[in-house]
Amino acid sequence: MGGVIEIPVWLAVLAGIFAVVAVLDKLLLPSVRWFFRKRFDRAVARLNTRLQLQIQPFKLTRRRVLIDRLSHDPVIMQAVVEESGESGEPVEVVAQRAERYAREIVPHFSAFAYFGFAARAARWVSQSLYRVRLGLLDEKAMAAVDPDSTVVFVINHRSNMDYVLVTYLASERSALSYAVGEWARVWPLQGFIRSMGAYFIRRKSRNALYRCVLARYVQMATEGGVAQAIFPEGGLSRNGRLGEAKLGLLSYIVKGFNPEGARDVVFVPVGLNYDRVLEDRVLLAARDAEGKKQFSSGPLSVFKFIGHQLWLRIRGKYHRFGYACVSFGKPVSLKGFLAANGGELEAQIAELGNALMDDISKVVPVLPVSLIASIMLEAGSLSKIGIKGAAHERLKDYAARGIYSHIPREDEDYAVDVGLRMLEMRHILIEEDGAYVVNEQNRDVLEYYANAIVHLG
Repeated sequence: MGGVIEIPVWLAVLAGIFAVVAVLDKLLLPSVRWFFRKRFDRAVARLNTRLQLQIQPFKLTRRRVLIDRLSHDPVIMQAVVEESGESGEPVEVVAQRAERYAREIVPHFSAFAYFGFAARAARWVSQSLYRVRLGLLDEKAMAAVDPDSTVVFVINHRSNMDYVLVTYLASERSALSYAVGEWARVWPLQGFIRSMGAYFIRRKSRNALYRCVLARYVQMATEGGVAQAIFPEGGLSRNGRLGEAKLGLLSYIVKGFNPEGARDVVFVPVGLNYDRVLEDRVLLAARDAEGKKQFSSGPLSVFKFIGHQLWLRIRGKYHRFGYACVSFGKPVSLKGFLAANGGELEAQIAELGNALMDDISKVVPVLPVSLIASIMLEAGSLSKIGIKGAAHERLKDYAARGIYSHIPREDEDYAVDVGLRMLEMRHILIEEDGAYVVNEQNRDVLEYYANAIVHLG
């Protein structure tokens, strides 16, 4: 009874560490977590006072709680039982797969990461690469949107810069939640993107259970009032033209919407345009031997591009890539749309998709490069005076139809000079004998920029 038990020193130290950890976990850490949580709540409350669209409690809910809610949602559990019956797998195995999908999709929003770093970084990157301009914005219509509504920005997809540019311009109004493709699921980018409130999706997945989990997350976020941004075209435009609406995310939102409920969903059309899209040549060349669309560039190409731009900065030869402009259209109430457009739900969703793409097309800004590209694609060869005359007539026509054109310095001649300089610098246009002609080797690039506004006529 009174004997001595000898144990190694390392084991005693390890036991002591575990004892300290247990004491901290049970006694001290809960109070520390409560202290920081209280400070965090006060910070979010102050932040919400200056945001037009406040950060909703759903967005601040712990990720583990959201994963449990999603994976145990009655709709998901029913889908698990159905897939188990079809595949013959045990329900527990299918349920674990559903939880894995939930962990993959659900973000981990951090107000500090979003407003303390991401929004500032987005501003710096946007202004470093472009002369950023705000086009159309109906302040009265935006102010009239019910603050309790779920606002969904629907945006044409021109470049991966779209995420950065819209985050920067919308950061004074709200924290947006994006649907991000599988390209971003790489370390350490994945954790940072999750902290910004973005959720990952497998765009090409046809798995019924995965689609059910994704749909329920989108519906839960919409019901929770989370401000979102979606690209209805589903992917980047490969030829510069506006594409047709892909109805995946849009259908999830509409199918989970209760027209009789207290919370409305309001869609805000957003039109983007650039004087230079960073990936333009990559997008044009993104086809494999069978003609299918795919990207041919990898991380090495991205780092090579960044390195080249840094080298230009060091040598003092760096120039920004012209203008980037964003316009906001008139908000569309989902309650109002469904009330005004009867019929079957699937038909209503398709009609809504087409209507939103039409609204986006009306607010895509006309920029100098797109203007000159459309003129030269039609003419083939023109003197500078001829280009300026054609530009004047087009801008006059656009203004008469209520189409927004960004005219730098309010000077049409200067706008023409800007567009010509950028196209000539990239060897898309060539000056010969006092006239500008199309460089046939780069005609596809000229068409790409002309296509940005071809829908305007």
